[in-house]
Amino acid sequence: MDYETALASLFSADGRLDPYPAYDTIREHAPIFRALDGRWFVTTHELTNRLLREPSLRVADAADYDGMWPDWRENRAVASIVMSMLQFNPPEHTRVRRVAAATFTARRVAGMRDVITGIAEKLIKEMPERADFVSAFAYPLPIAVICALLGVPESDQSWFRQRAADLTVVLEPISSEQEMATADTAGRELEDYFIGLIAERQKNPQEDLTSALAADGTLTGQELLANLVLLLVAGFETTTNLLGTGLKILLDRPDQADRLRADPGLAAAFVEETLRYDSPVQLTTRFTSTALDLGDGHHLAAGVPLTMLLGSANRDPARYPDPHRFDPGRPSIQPVSFGGGAHYCLGAPLARLEAQVAFPLLLRILPELRADGEPVRRDRLVLRGYASLPIRTSRQ
Repeated sequence: MDYETALASLFSADGRLDPYPAYDTIREHAPIFRALDGRWFVTTHELTNRLLREPSLRVADAADYDGMWPDWRENRAVASIVMSMLQFNPPEHTRVRRVAAATFTARRVAGMRDVITGIAEKLIKEMPERADFVSAFAYPLPIAVICALLGVPESDQSWFRQRAADLTVVLEPISSEQEMATADTAGRELEDYFIGLIAERQKNPQEDLTSALAADGTLTGQELLANLVLLLVAGFETTTNLLGTGLKILLDRPDQADRLRADPGLAAAFVEETLRYDSPVQLTTRFTSTALDLGDGHHLAAGVPLTMLLGSANRDPARYPDPHRFDPGRPSIQPVSFGGGAHYCLGAPLARLEAQVAFPLLLRILPELRADGEPVRRDRLVLRGYASLPIRTSRQ
């Protein structure tokens, strides 16, 4: 398979099912190359890690969308993402990120450990003998955690799950007209909900992120709304994928499950290797704001897009020997799964904490946990994970 065929396969359902052979072919071709519509593709760990931190690169912002899609604001799912810090560049990004970081603190996240443990234990103990792990645990745990942080009542969490899932299609480069219409409906409903929650918290502040962000006073109404939607969606989507992928790895590798069950202190390394081995986010895009000389004979003009293949970078043999082998004992595991630089995922510590708490609990409380049928992958290019993962919790 030549590199152009391999690249094209990523945009097919079969190629997305297992993109790693294609990544190998593409990476062997070049660390960076130009293809398709003039887009540059970055394949190696070293270059991806470097470019994620390159201050001259930028994300597509509202001005870019105005040129590409003048009526993008009519789709409220798209508007929620574009008007959030995810698609802001400095100085706006710096300002909004500072506000969000001041409320979404390491101390606040660390203080969630007991909450996460309580939610996870409850979900595990309520799990039926035969279950879909994604529906029974991988979705409800992060939804419950982010809703607790935002101050969303427990009774509304199931409502949030479907709307947040519908909205994430706008993060994919390929989506149908119907999917975009469903995302728009979800975006409108989420905006309406948060408008009500913001108004309530302005009258009666609580110890939650919504109250803290609303009280800051430096965000515009649209920015506050968009970033609450972003925190909700980003707060569960990648974590759901991480939990499903991690459990599938444990089910396929009983030796790893036994090791983690015997020593829960290995959870951090297990989670990092899971992030490297099968990243919940497979690619991200940046644009050059000025001409960029990479120093290796590649000269990029201003305004060109670079797609960084995070999944390829995480399995680069130059960085990780025998990269297709799952090995939590690897030295210095540093996956690029959560990005890097100014746009490094704000919720990464929370996602890691949820997974580090969840896996040892699952193995301890359900020692006979095993697969109970064929899992189904989500047909997504950017957000990689399982749509369903059938399990049996006992041998009865």
